[in-house]
Amino acid sequence: MMDLPESMPPVNSRIVRFAQRLGLTGKSPRQILEHASRISLPFAPLSEPAPSIFWQDGPCLQRFVDLPRSALSGPIQEDKARAHAALTRLVRQERSAYPSLDLRQVDGLGGQSLDEATYPTFEALAATPACRQLRIISYKDFLRTITTALPEFLAQAPIELRQASWLGERIYWSGEHHAEAFACAIAYARLRGLEVNLPCELTDYRLDAAGLQALDNEYHAITMPAQAWSDRAFMGLLLEAKIAYARLTLLRNINNSELLLLDKRQPAANALGQGLKLAGAPDMVRYLRDLPQITRFRLGNRAIQAD
Repeated sequence: MMDLPESMPPVNSRIVRFAQRLGLTGKSPRQILEHASRISLPFAPLSEPAPSIFWQDGPCLQRFVDLPRSALSGPIQEDKARAHAALTRLVRQERSAYPSLDLRQVDGLGGQSLDEATYPTFEALAATPACRQLRIISYKDFLRTITTALPEFLAQAPIELRQASWLGERIYWSGEHHAEAFACAIAYARLRGLEVNLPCELTDYRLDAAGLQALDNEYHAITMPAQAWSDRAFMGLLLEAKIAYARLTLLRNINNSELLLLDKRQPAANALGQGLKLAGAPDMVRYLRDLPQITRFRLGNRAIQAD
């Protein structure tokens, strides 16, 4: 989610801002809106999260919590700073410690699939040829496998877990190494009815309703394909109207690789945002509002069973 910041001399930045406030740009807001609405780019809708055991298969909104300022680029430093502040209010995190959790309730893994396939359950992953090689057919095999993933399992060391409201009720192990061993051990424990209790530290990520509303009040937050930044019509409009903006590289989807933030309080930027939405640019705020918002996870309210 990193991009190289674009620089502009401070004096030029102040001139651009002053000209915007006085309406001295090359096109009127109405003209900007009309031109933007006719821009032809390969806009693609933002995809819904698919059921997957891998944390990074879903939208990685947790990155907004610790988003570095250098991740945003744009012509005016002050605008980037305000956009950064708005984005870091989108997601809040809370940490809780539990003295005991049955690991059979864990059904997600950190990282992402090595073979790029989607696995909805641990059992689906355990059925792959790579996992079958682990050969868990006894309790001794189970201990060997789970201690590969959790070397301090027998010492009852706490396990780190995470959960995100937009990813449903799934609980993810934070580890990214030996994912197959962990998944196979838990699938075996479910199959054999083995309790596997450990203390845990759970990090809970949740979309913040007030932060989302504030972003919607202040910005058009739209996703743009990478081709936009080499498109003559779009770049011509952006530069000719001297529109201040902030952009962030998303990296999750080649068709929606950039998040573009346009300040609604600036007439030219507001007109560009409205026009791009009419042209088909996906609205990030609407997408976030439509994501699932589960209630907080409570220990013991889900049945544990083999799928």
